[in-house]
Amino acid sequence: MTAYGKAVRRRFRSHLSAMCVAAAMLAGCATVPPANIPVSVPVPEAVPFIDNARLAGIASGPAFSSLGVTPDDAASALVAFRRSCPKLIVRNDATGLLAASDWEPACAAATSWPDSNAQNFFETYLEPVRIGDGTAFATGYFEPEIAGSRVRLPGYDTPVYAMPDDLVRAWPNDIPEAEREGRPPLGRYGADGTFTRYYTRAEIEQGALAGRGLELGWAKDPVELFFLQIQGSGRLISPDGEVMRIGYAGQNGRAYTGIGSVMRERGLLGDGPGQYAGSMQGIMAYIRENPEAGADLMRLNESWIFFRELTGEGPIGAMGVAVSAEDSVAVDPKFVPLGAPVWLDLDRAEADGMWVAQDTGGAIKGANRFDTFWGAGERARDVAGGMSGRGNALVFMPKGTVARIQAEK
Repeated sequence: MTAYGKAVRRRFRSHLSAMCVAAAMLAGCATVPPANIPVSVPVPEAVPFIDNARLAGIASGPAFSSLGVTPDDAASALVAFRRSCPKLIVRNDATGLLAASDWEPACAAATSWPDSNAQNFFETYLEPVRIGDGTAFATGYFEPEIAGSRVRLPGYDTPVYAMPDDLVRAWPNDIPEAEREGRPPLGRYGADGTFTRYYTRAEIEQGALAGRGLELGWAKDPVELFFLQIQGSGRLISPDGEVMRIGYAGQNGRAYTGIGSVMRERGLLGDGPGQYAGSMQGIMAYIRENPEAGADLMRLNESWIFFRELTGEGPIGAMGVAVSAEDSVAVDPKFVPLGAPVWLDLDRAEADGMWVAQDTGGAIKGANRFDTFWGAGERARDVAGGMSGRGNALVFMPKGTVARIQAEK
């Protein structure tokens, strides 16, 4: 990563921090979401299926000292890593590469290590590791702020639902015992006692859950709520300035469909006449300018997200700790251990630098697939909505990891 790239990212961080302070003066400031599913950019071409990090292969990366990590970037990553440690040293690692105990020396040292000397911490306790070929693709996500209210007001007619108590996991009667592997599907029991799939987005929009007291709040704009569901959490801003932060509580068990991909297949996205920009902003513009077709398009995504109110330090990522702007990144936990620091060197300078894997996402699949978190506010929305970065990635693991795994072959 060039010095220019570092400067750009640091300038973005400072700008977002300033926005955060300003927001705090009005209504309080927080960070962001758990279930992030990018809709704005094309994904890389399909690659042969690889199940986990061992199959992808790992190798030693370049020395930490050659990466040019700035003191500020290292310090910020150390703070995020330290926040992850209580979970990191007790959780099972889905990559199969590490045991929780492997992280104990680094986490013990991080507790009291001075942030001002964070570069030395990473060089002392961790080693850069390349997973697969290390070729990275990164998108972005953010914490949306939309007009909403705890109570229904004139013009605020779109319900934000909490988890319904009839959404359960069970095996349908028509699936033989011998074929029941893994977790049962999500669904509900009908009036006749038969287990069936849960309501689709269209059915929920048409009132399937109305009158059950599940309304956590009300949104003014159904399009904004749709995209808030995709991001996984956000803030409802009431007319009197009250802020209600909501986060992912569950999902209806229906498949997620990226409407950006559908629009691309239909020739609606591009640079030609009558086409829309291939970004979140472009997709929203099409839906607003074509309300009937836009509503049908959104309903192609049958997945519906249920929410809970968030309090405390900030939105909680998949790791179970608060995620923070320009520090947290979503990964595929089969390849990157949750809690591990990550180094990105991309063709998008603002995303270059150190991140910490603290989240996952429905579309974040593969050895070097990342989703960078940008916080809240207009700048975060713009950067995340148009983020599509390609380059190289390294994952920091406890020293000796590569040698041990290679010796096991």
